[in-house]
This record gives sequence, C-alpha cells and structure tokens, in this order.
Amino acid sequence: MDTWKFEGTDKYYLDPELKSIVNIALAMEKPLLLTGEAGTGKTQLALEVARALGMPVEIMRCKSTIKGEEACYTQDTVLRLNDARFGPADTGRRVDDFFDYIIWGPIGRAFRAEQKVVLLLDEIDKTESDVQDNLLDILEECQFTIREVNQTIQARVRPAIFITSNAKRELSDPFLRRCYCHHIAFPSPDDMRRIVDLHYPNTSPRLLEAAIMIFYELRERGFEKPPATSELLNWIGALERTGQTPDPKMPPLTGILLKRAGDILRFRSGPGRRKPF
Repeated sequence: MDTWKFEGTDKYYLDPELKSIVNIALAMEKPLLLTGEAGTGKTQLALEVARALGMPVEIMRCKSTIKGEEACYTQDTVLRLNDARFGPADTGRRVDDFFDYIIWGPIGRAFRAEQKVVLLLDEIDKTESDVQDNLLDILEECQFTIREVNQTIQARVRPAIFITSNAKRELSDPFLRRCYCHHIAFPSPDDMRRIVDLHYPNTSPRLLEAAIMIFYELRERGFEKPPATSELLNWIGALERTGQTPDPKMPPLTGILLKRAGDILRFRSGPGRRKPF
C-alpha cells in the first residue's frame, strides 16, 4: 500500500494539528470532514493535497437539490431517445447499450479511476440529511449500484475523501460518526502573517502590519460578511500592485475586503469617513 504524507505546500500554511489529522485520514483511508467559516481554506486544503501528492481531483459541488445517485451517474435519456428515433449515425453508440448513455458523476469518475484520486464533497451541509447518509454509505463501501441494469460499480482504488461544511445545517450523527473531523479556526494574526508570507514573500513589513491591523479591525465590526483570508490576500496583492500602504483612518480599495451592499454602506457611513470606493 502506498504511504501518502502531506507536508503543506508553498501556497498553504499547515499548522501541526491540521497536518496530523490530514495524514492520519490519508493513512487510515477515512473521510476527513473540515468545518469552519468561509474563507478558512477548507476547499483549498483538498486541492493542495492533490497538487502536492500528484493526485487528480474530482469535485462534487453540493446543493440542496442534489441526489446521491446523480453524484455517481446519470443517464442521458434525451440523447438515447434521439438516437432511437434518428439513429446514432457514426458515433459508435448503441441504443441497446445502457452504458453508452451514462454520464458519470464525480463519485463515479473517482471510483472508476485507475489511480488514487482526491474526492472533494464541497459544502455538504447544503444537502438533506438522507442524502448525506446515502453518500456516506456509498463512500464507506466504495461501491454503488446502477439500478437500471442492477450492476455494482466498485472503486478500483479507494479515493482520498475530503468533505467541507460551513455549518449552515447540522450534519447527522451517523454522518459524523463515519468521518474524522477537524474544525479550521480562523487564523490568528501570527498565523495570518505566515499565510501572507507564502503568497507575498516580498511584501514590506510596514504594508503587511498595516493591512493585518485594518483587516482584523474590520472583522470585529460585525459586518454581515466579514472579510476572510482570500479577501486579505487579494487586497494585499492590489496594494502591492498600486504601491500603496494603507492608512487605518482611510484604507484604500476596501471594496476588495467588503462585498455585501449593506456592509459597504455601513462602512461608508462610519464616523468621520468619506466614501473610499
């Protein structure tokens, strides 16, 4: 059995606790559930694991209407009916061959891959609890059944499974019981400096300290959507590009940090502020 070990990358700061849980999940081949507010790097972690370990990625973007079956496969019934009526021409498809009309979903593609794949179920909390439990059954057994032909698809290589949740909806106890779990707390100022340094190693200390001070001050104001790590990185990149060092009394380009209309209006109307956008 291959031994996979993730040490972080040049674009992802990995604290010791997170490193431990990622690597034990890889070693034990258990799904790793990552929770935390938006912008803490949950999705990016799975992508960086794939990049560092040379694994392909299959991503399931969860939504409230998704069903477990379509994460595995769907049948293109319209194409099949069209071929039945007009003929498949020289496509090589046969109307009587069900598999010629299958569209494999991310789980189906991951199970059929010849090599180990990172399978990311992104924002699982958007789905219904019965869908969550159904998906975990499939992932735990590493197989699913194509009911139309009563054929079981077994994973050729068990994927490395990462699941993210923004905690918009409680996950079921059976779901949680089958996962290793880790909550990614929002980075402290010191950790944020390390994160910024990975992306902008040549940023001046003066710009960095001013930007971080303003960033955390904005986060404490109770905005509907407080700025997250990705917004800070984009902001520092823009500040570097324009050669500006932010003034705490009138920070420039704050439209990169605040995105909701109500937050922007609230910031603009703050004491002693002019319109900074």
